[in-house]
Amino acid sequence: MKISENAKIVLEKRYLAKNDKGEVVETVEGLFKRVADAIAKADLIYDKKANVNDISKEFYDMMTNLEFMPNSPTLMNAGRPLGQLSACFVLPIEDSMEGIFDAIKQAALIHKSGGGTGFSFSRIRPSGATVNTTGGVASGPVSFMRVFNMATEAVKQGGTRRGANMGILRVDHPDILEFIDCKKNATEITNFNISVGITERFMKAVEADENYDLINSSTKKVVSSINAKMVYEKIVESAWRNGEPGIIFLDRLNRDNIVPEVAEIESTNPCGEQPLLPYESCNLGSINLIEMLKETNGKYELDRVKLESTVRKAVHFLDNVIDVNNYPIPEIDHMTKQTRKIGLGVMGFADMLLRMEIPYNSKEGVKLAKKVMGIVNHVGKEESEKLAEIRGAFPLFNQSIYKNGTPMRNGTITTIAPTGTISIISGVSSGVEPIFAYAFIRNVMDNTEMIEVNPILKDTLIKRGLYSEELMRTISNEGTLAHIEELPDDIKKVFVCSHDISPEYHIEMQAAFQSETDNAVSKTVNFTNSATKEEVSEVYMLAYKLGCKGVTIYRDGSRDSQVLNIGKVNNGKPVPAVANSITPRPRPEITMGMTECVKIGCGNLYVTVNYDDNGICEVFTSTGKAGGCPSQSEATARLVSISLRSGISVEEIIDQLKGIRCPSTVRQTGLKCTSCPDAIAKVIKKVNDLQKDIKRGKDITEKVNSVLKQKKTEKVNTTTNEKMFKYCPECGSTLEHEGGCTTCRNCGYSKCG
Repeated sequence: MKISENAKIVLEKRYLAKNDKGEVVETVEGLFKRVADAIAKADLIYDKKANVNDISKEFYDMMTNLEFMPNSPTLMNAGRPLGQLSACFVLPIEDSMEGIFDAIKQAALIHKSGGGTGFSFSRIRPSGATVNTTGGVASGPVSFMRVFNMATEAVKQGGTRRGANMGILRVDHPDILEFIDCKKNATEITNFNISVGITERFMKAVEADENYDLINSSTKKVVSSINAKMVYEKIVESAWRNGEPGIIFLDRLNRDNIVPEVAEIESTNPCGEQPLLPYESCNLGSINLIEMLKETNGKYELDRVKLESTVRKAVHFLDNVIDVNNYPIPEIDHMTKQTRKIGLGVMGFADMLLRMEIPYNSKEGVKLAKKVMGIVNHVGKEESEKLAEIRGAFPLFNQSIYKNGTPMRNGTITTIAPTGTISIISGVSSGVEPIFAYAFIRNVMDNTEMIEVNPILKDTLIKRGLYSEELMRTISNEGTLAHIEELPDDIKKVFVCSHDISPEYHIEMQAAFQSETDNAVSKTVNFTNSATKEEVSEVYMLAYKLGCKGVTIYRDGSRDSQVLNIGKVNNGKPVPAVANSITPRPRPEITMGMTECVKIGCGNLYVTVNYDDNGICEVFTSTGKAGGCPSQSEATARLVSISLRSGISVEEIIDQLKGIRCPSTVRQTGLKCTSCPDAIAKVIKKVNDLQKDIKRGKDITEKVNSVLKQKKTEKVNTTTNEKMFKYCPECGSTLEHEGGCTTCRNCGYSKCG
């Protein structure tokens, strides 16, 4: 198997089966064998004599050769008791208290099973509208989004896999302005991505600078009209400020709705690429394009025969997933099998371009995108037609837009999803995104630095006698090859990173893939921090004109600056500017204190708390050899130290840090803290209490001995959980914004699951 060391770490941490003690009890090969066996068994439903062993081997080889990879839930759960194989679902929200809370309950069950959920809040009547049953007034969709957000948080705190949500509101809903601003404060509605559902009528009104109607979703009556350009500019400004909301072109989603007589498409999954009817699910997988190349005389070209063969096997695999899937609620089981939608996509496209020496931001690159995805879509449909001959068409075929054509097994075939973690496992670039960074420095456990370099760039530089550690450090610091003088122009032209590519080419590439994709394309247009609102507006307009179904943008650093820039008091008014800055007192030359070793979710954290005559004045941390997140802990300690010397009360600092939860503490027994910050808070409190006793003239000998005895007991009872992780799940590496998600290429963390 061609699995990298980093991929093995991610698999061990997130995918391989573990026992009750958190110890890994499965090999990487065992994982793929488990998945292949489970998915192959579906063939017996249609042919009692099917050679399941041969089918399983075909699936196993396809995965272990890194030619195709199913989505994360399939890798995690196939052949295991949970058996939930879908990534995401769309749930309807009716305009009634019963309907709303039914949806919350269903969402909780989905999140418990490891899935994400998409919702349209457009059916909920606007705030201030009359509630006939009670005579009261409605609170509106945004207020209920907060309820959904709190429910998601509660499920997360229960220790399950992170639940992601997509919230959509139609642009003609009377509460649209409140919705656009609902995440202006970065601390609110944190478990949702949000998108505005755009109509063609609205976009025409924007172009003409005209008003458009706002419609009460309950009565279907026009309640007012508003200037479209003003609303559009507000969407642009908010997206420029912190990346949200995105936009979804609802009319285009429904133009490609395969069963318009049955239901309307109102929402997508949390990453924006899979439009679904209520109660449908995402059943996704991706072909690794770097493995679809062949080398001839030192040049790489597309191996069309291998690509077509892989597409056919992948369609077979994904159709089987629908049958063996253990869906979280009966309604999803029923609706998913009515349309049997699959989402076959690609990953490693940027790497493919590098091997073929084609710039991402070129007409040749855009042309290749259409060619490759055209093959996947066309051959995928052919295979679906073949499966229908044996297994029958999807049940709603005769009510579909295909009813007068050749029967198909699956309502849709292609989707381009973000492939964050599965692309790490496969060792390739994510989805159809450009390379985010070609070289970066990774901090390892003993505080040494390792330079990670894109393997294709490394190969190219070695072949041309240009590779050196010093050059790689320069590239990692610059973030791009564009301005490095010692590199030849032909290399800089091909090896472009995300920020080297103009927003226009980002959209052209997305549109090229969209033209050959049944569902939608998940892609993020990455802007530099200096990008203007006008540039964001131009991208949205270009996406509209080129036929995209949605757009997600991210301006580098915008979410960090948003947190720093927003300050609100309880009444919602801005905090007035402070006339005089606070200067912390100097660090004293002599201090006293104590160091305590605290067991955290991924090893040991050593916390030192020092004090002088004026009170606690500094905190230091260091991690044990088993792991931890040293940079984050050090940053926390430094900020705590400067806060203490600036006069912030010890109690306030403890209150802010205590109870913060880290994913690495989930399901681990015997832990006295929930995260590194929580551990720091506990040690500070212990020292603060001892200080108070000293000031009161108490003898603290007995209390200190009690603490020492307790620590000795804890050490004896330490379990092998300490060896469970090599790296912290929140490792501190650079996050990449791609495919509508936030992903860590180092450890596999993803905001979306």
